[in-house]
Amino acid sequence: MGLGMDDRFNTIAGWTLFGGIVALGLSSLSGHYFLADKDHRPEKMGYEIAGVEAEAGEGPAAVEPIGIRLAKADVAKGETTFAKCKACHSVDQGGANGIGPNLWAIVGGAQAGHAGFAYSEVLKGKGGKWDFAALDEWLASPAKYATGTKMSFAGLTDAQQRADVILYLNSKGSNLPLPAAEAAAPAAEAAPSADASAAAPAASEAAE
Repeated sequence: MGLGMDDRFNTIAGWTLFGGIVALGLSSLSGHYFLADKDHRPEKMGYEIAGVEAEAGEGPAAVEPIGIRLAKADVAKGETTFAKCKACHSVDQGGANGIGPNLWAIVGGAQAGHAGFAYSEVLKGKGGKWDFAALDEWLASPAKYATGTKMSFAGLTDAQQRADVILYLNSKGSNLPLPAAEAAAPAAEAAPSADASAAAPAASEAAE
C-alpha cells in the first residue's frame, strides 16, 4: 500500500512539474512574439478608440483659398443665403441701419466704418478694410476674428457658402475685381465640420 501511494504521488508530481514547464515555455514564447511585434499595428483599425490620433493624412481637407472659391461662387446662391441675414442687415443703397449696419458697398469699405452705427469697441480697434480675405475670416467666426464682439452669429462653416455671400455683397455697390485664383493652401481649416445648413448666415458686421 505504501509503495503504491508513493508511485501515484510521484506520478502526479511529475505531471504537475511537466505542466508547469510547458506553461512557462508557452508564456515565454508568446511574450517574445508580442515584444518583437510591438511596433506593428493594423493598416486600418477595426474601430476607432477615443484619444487615439488619426493617421497622417486623415485630418480635415485643406480649404481652398478665397480666390479659387470666389471664381466659382454664385451670386444667386449668395443672395439666397443672405436672405436670412435681412432680419439684422439691409444691403440696399441708402438703407437704414438695423440691429446690424447697412452693408451697401461693404466690400472694400472700412471696418466699423458705416456712419451712424454703434460698433463694438473691439471691432473699431481692428482697423483696415473689409477685403475679400477679411470678410471670409469674419464670416467663418466673428467671435474668433474680433474676440469680444457683440455679434452673436456663430459663423458659416461652409467655405464655399461664405464665398457665395461675399460675391453677392460685392455686387451690392462695391464691384471690386476678384482676387487671383491662387493655388490651394496646404493648411486645413480649424473650424469644426458641422452642418452648414444649420448655421444661420450672416453679413459682414452686426456688432451692436
